[in-house]
Amino acid sequence: MSVIESLKKLALLGAIDKPIKISSGEFSKHILSSSKTAARILKNLEDERFIDRELVTGGQMISITDRGVKLLKTEYADYQNIFCRECEAIELYGSLITGLGEGQYYIGLDGYKHQFENILDFTPFPGTLNVQLTDFSNSLRNRMDLIHAATVSGFTDGQRTFGGGKCYPVRIEGIGGAVIVPDRTHYPDDLLEIIAPVNLREVLRLKDGDKIKIVVGNDASD
Repeated sequence: MSVIESLKKLALLGAIDKPIKISSGEFSKHILSSSKTAARILKNLEDERFIDRELVTGGQMISITDRGVKLLKTEYADYQNIFCRECEAIELYGSLITGLGEGQYYIGLDGYKHQFENILDFTPFPGTLNVQLTDFSNSLRNRMDLIHAATVSGFTDGQRTFGGGKCYPVRIEGIGGAVIVPDRTHYPDDLLEIIAPVNLREVLRLKDGDKIKIVVGNDASD
C-alpha cells in the first residue's frame, strides 16, 4: 500500500485532529493486509516523518505530522485539478505582506495603465496588494490557468522594454480587482500581486499578517 493510501486511512480514523490509539492488528484490517505488513508500514511512515508514534500498552498512539498533512493536501489539490476543470471560480487564502514597492512604479507607466483601463474597465490604484499564499493555496494556484485571463502586452518606451503578462479577475471581500501574473518575474510562486480601483489596504483596513480570502474567476463572488 502506498504512503498516501496509508496516511488517508489514518486521517479517516481521526489522526489529523488528535492522536489515535491503534494496534498493528487493528490497522491491518483497514488496509487489508497482515499485521506484520501493517507494522512495517507504520514504521516506514514514522521514519519518513509523516506520523508521530508512541508505543503504549495494547498498541500505539499515532498522529499525522505537518509533513504528512501537507502531503495529503497536495494529493487533494491534484484531484481538484483533475475533477474541477469546469469550476467557475477558485478560492485562495494567504497573508498580507509588504512588497518591494515596484508595483506603484509599473502600474503608473502609461503603457500598462492604459491597457489595464481597457481590459479591466477600471483605473488601478497605483500600488499592488501582495499576498503570500498558504502552502495548500499555492498548490492550487495552477488552477488559475483554467480561468480566462486578459492579456497585457509588452511595450517599449524608447529606452527600456517592459514585458507582458496576464490578468485574472478576483474579488476580495466584495471588491473587484485582478491578479497580475507577469510573463517573467523574480517573485516566488507563492506570492500574488493584486490591483484594484481602490487602495485595498485602506478600504478593508488591512495590515501585514492579516489573513485574506481571494476568489479568482470571471464569476467570482463572496
